[in-house]
Amino acid sequence: MSVFRSLGHYVDALVHPSVQGDPLAKARHRAFIAPRLLGSLTALVAFPAYLALRGAPSALELLVFCWLAAPILTSYYLSRTGRYESAHVLSALALTGLVTVIAAETGGIGSFAAIWLVVVPLEAALSASRRVVALASTLALGAAGFLVGMGAFGLLPEPVVAAHGTSALAALGIVSAALYATGLALGAESLTRTSFWLLYAEEDRYRLLARNMTDVITRHGQNGAVMFASPAAEQLFGASAAELRGHGLFDRVHIADRPAYLSALADAAAQGLSRSVEFRVRRDAETSGGLVRFIWIEMRCRPLDRAVTGPEAGSHEVVAVMRDVTERKEQERALEQARTEAEKANSAKSRFLATMSHELRTPLNAVIGFSDMLVNERSLKITPERRLEYARLINESGNHLLSVVNDILDMSKLETGEFEIRPEPFALAPVVRSCCDLLGLKAREQDIRLEVAVDPALPELVADKRAMKQVLINLVSNAVKFTDRGGCVTVAARREGARLAITVEDNGIGIREDDLQRCGNPFFQSRDSYDRPHHGTGLGLSIVKGLVGLHGGEIAMSSRLGAGTCVTVRIPLDCDPARAKAPPLGPAASTVRRLSLPGEPVPEETPTEETSGEATFAVKKRA
Repeated sequence: MSVFRSLGHYVDALVHPSVQGDPLAKARHRAFIAPRLLGSLTALVAFPAYLALRGAPSALELLVFCWLAAPILTSYYLSRTGRYESAHVLSALALTGLVTVIAAETGGIGSFAAIWLVVVPLEAALSASRRVVALASTLALGAAGFLVGMGAFGLLPEPVVAAHGTSALAALGIVSAALYATGLALGAESLTRTSFWLLYAEEDRYRLLARNMTDVITRHGQNGAVMFASPAAEQLFGASAAELRGHGLFDRVHIADRPAYLSALADAAAQGLSRSVEFRVRRDAETSGGLVRFIWIEMRCRPLDRAVTGPEAGSHEVVAVMRDVTERKEQERALEQARTEAEKANSAKSRFLATMSHELRTPLNAVIGFSDMLVNERSLKITPERRLEYARLINESGNHLLSVVNDILDMSKLETGEFEIRPEPFALAPVVRSCCDLLGLKAREQDIRLEVAVDPALPELVADKRAMKQVLINLVSNAVKFTDRGGCVTVAARREGARLAITVEDNGIGIREDDLQRCGNPFFQSRDSYDRPHHGTGLGLSIVKGLVGLHGGEIAMSSRLGAGTCVTVRIPLDCDPARAKAPPLGPAASTVRRLSLPGEPVPEETPTEETSGEATFAVKKRA
């Protein structure tokens, strides 16, 4: 066994490097080299024994033994060049030449050697090449015709082996040819078996790959009909491969994406181009309960390779590879949303800078202007009454400037989570009256009635007193600011179970419906331009929203353009445990409802979700 193993390794070493990676081609080269080397070497080794038994060989016998070197030369040629078909052609030439010479010397076409011409095309059949078989058949037929022609014209010499008996030589020729043909048949069977197992192993590898890969491979005929779908289709589409055949896949493609899907297949089939397209497909496994979910699919398609499938494949068939890209599409959508939000934030920053420059410049101009006049009061001959008025204006401008700066600092603390509340028990009615007294002068100057309707019997509120004052001042200040002359602002408070409801209502200019949901966002103002009759930083309601959120409360806001605004703040009676239970600046559910005019039916509330800045509140429009 070790001898045969060594011979096998030797033959493998003779195989040309160009076919070492192809098992079938390597097997064909081994089948060509091995029998020729072994047969020729065996005959050459037996040649001395033949001479000892027979004596001096004749010229014909010497020619036969010299021909035994031809298979060795053709094997060497194949080993050095790797040209398999050329080696078969050389072998056919050598065999045809030897048979022709022997037949010519032993009786022409009736010679025992002429039967070997049949073996020539059989040997060429092992090349698996039609050209080689055709050439070998031509050589064999040409040799046979040559022998017939030469015999017909008497050009062949007298048979030199007639004395040995024609029947014995004929039997020798037939037996030897049959044995050689048997060797060829065994070689063909070995190659066929090798080809079968290689094909089976290759199919098994592809079958294993198709079953375990997550991408779906499909084969499409005319009009995009699916002819084949890999097993991964069931996991991707929620439908078996059989359900996708024909137009089953097309029926699941989103109706808006069907033109792109068909165009990609048509371009690949008609123009021979590779195409890539993304489309949505309905998943059958997730349509239960009336809910239909579409997933995003990326499909790359190309024309079917005729070299692999053969001429029986259709002329417009396409192979496609599909994969689920839903997660990537969601990431792209999230990235686009983040970019949009960033652009909005950048726009808000620009508006804030424009607004702040206006809000800071106005009081600063007043402070600088009136202080300059006071410095030059002698030259300007300013009276004591005018001096007092200028000082009052400087004081008001400074207070306004301080208020703007304080709003910015408070908003910054709220957004960074550094604003801390210190709950303490206090009566709400005195706090409401105090805040209204502070803004009473401003309301009277604008001829606005400021009414307070707070029940003195309300229970004490456990909250941050300073924060609640700031909430009330901001809400009442906004109501006064956006109410025309002759209007009315009402501040009321009542108990609602475990909460206190504080309402600030006015009959001013109101807020547009599309701006109402954005109220409370930092730096947002319902008017787009900072050159407006009602100035402000847009931080007041944002600060109110943050402070109320820190107390575990919520804001309900309703408005209608030209009909006024109503803001209701609901605060737990004991804000300390409420603040411990709920995140101070987390998202909360909110409801938005359109304000109805007198006589209109009250619309239903629709739950929405809104998160802005670091605080969360519920926005409601009242009827």
